Amino acid sequence: MVNQGNQLSSWFFFMKKIEDILKKRIMLLDGGMGTMIQEHKLGEDDYRSELFKNHDLSLQGNNDLLSITQPKIIKDIHLKYLNAGSDIIETNTFNANSISQEDYNLQEKVFDMNFESAKIAREVVDKFNAKHNKKAFVCGSIGPTNRTASLSPKVEDLSYRNVTFDQLYDAYYEQIDGLVQGGIDIVMIETIFDTLNSKAAIIAVKDYFVYR
Repeated sequence: MVNQGNQLSSWFFFMKKIEDILKKRIMLLDGGMGTMIQEHKLGEDDYRSELFKNHDLSLQGNNDLLSITQPKIIKDIHLKYLNAGSDIIETNTFNANSISQEDYNLQEKVFDMNFESAKIAREVVDKFNAKHNKKAFVCGSIGPTNRTASLSPKVEDLSYRNVTFDQLYDAYYEQIDGLVQGGIDIVMIETIFDTLNSKAAIIAVKDYFVYR
């Protein structure tokens, strides 16, 4: 378990470092993870590896799982972005939440996905910083899930919702827990298309540091 006081002091330390850098220059965020993964032309067996050889559903396209099954590919992508000049590296966790992972029946692996993704990025960034005397950072990527709480997915029933606010909150809370324990420096709630999704994510992140 990560100590709450150490979490907060560490985050304030990194935020101060980032603020100091931004006073002097623009910082560069890395690019898309999915497009880089597509270049590897991975098949079903690549996504499964031996770890999920007998899984009951197709796993091809579940890019977040690659942090567990193909960590070298994710490491190489992070390193390419660092060598290209990125100051901030995002974890491979855009869809690493229990709601999105229901499509693959991998809800029970969400913590591992986030933890391993953060751990991989942390390792690559730390080695790069030490070798090149740089100050790059690891950003925990939190995406929107594949459901919306503000609008109904059924045009014939505008009151219908296929997810609750509490379910979103719990999913985001679990995700931030894995990311923090894996070693991220900062959090980014990104590409949110639904305001209630965003609100649930913000409250989950805040509560994690205040009440955990």
